[in-house]
Amino acid sequence: MDPYGERKLISPLHKKAVQPEQPAEIMPDEQPEPAMPEPPKMEEPPEASESLVDHLGELRKQLIKSVFVFIFFLLVVFSTLNFWFPYVVKGHDLVILGPLEVIKFYTSISVTLALGLSLPFLCYFLWQFVKPGLLEKEAKFIGLYSPAMLLLFILGIAFGYFIVNPLSFQFLIGLGEANFAVMISASEYVHFLIMTTIPLGLLFELPIAAMFLSSIGLLTSSSMKNVRKWSYLVIAVVSALITPPDFISQLIVLIPMAILYEASIYIVRKMEAKKSHIESSAV
Repeated sequence: MDPYGERKLISPLHKKAVQPEQPAEIMPDEQPEPAMPEPPKMEEPPEASESLVDHLGELRKQLIKSVFVFIFFLLVVFSTLNFWFPYVVKGHDLVILGPLEVIKFYTSISVTLALGLSLPFLCYFLWQFVKPGLLEKEAKFIGLYSPAMLLLFILGIAFGYFIVNPLSFQFLIGLGEANFAVMISASEYVHFLIMTTIPLGLLFELPIAAMFLSSIGLLTSSSMKNVRKWSYLVIAVVSALITPPDFISQLIVLIPMAILYEASIYIVRKMEAKKSHIESSAV
């Protein structure tokens, strides 16, 4: 006879295994710490990389077109060199100091003329590339005044070729003939010709530069008047740097540059009057 009756004996180990786990008691002052959410992973949007690739692709396309245009004009100029060469040297007796100087001379003059002929196309290709990134008024300004920029550049080149270069050349040659037997090297003549033409073409862009700075609010006619004397000093220094070291050449360049500066003040003042008139009419 079982002394424990019908009670079923359970091992302490078995009893611990079958008992369900009791939840841990939470003290009143203790609160469970909330789980920290994982920071979201920053992924680069695919549109940004595609836009950069498209931008670089557009730059590559414009550069390739610019190179092809420049090479085309270079071949045309070099193949017709015997036709236009007398107009460049203006009948001067030039000497060659060595066989390699012939190639150096032909290359220098051909590259300069090819660059000048291809400049309008290069500016147009550059305009096509930067146009999407410009503000509306900046794009409108450049598109409207691009023909004027080209015209002023050509006028500056013509002014240097027909006025500054002959006067400076004759003055310097006459100064040297007083004490020396003058022999003109072809390479030196080309260097002198480029120095008295290309910088003047760039300086003749002064009115367009003033108009652009005025259109974006960085320049006013009153500020140009206030710094007039300092501007003339800068123009005189620039004229001395880009022209041969003689007073005649510097004076010839300084006079038209002063006229262009005064014309820039007048143009900017007219632009300001027109802008104020439009704003008053809109109000």
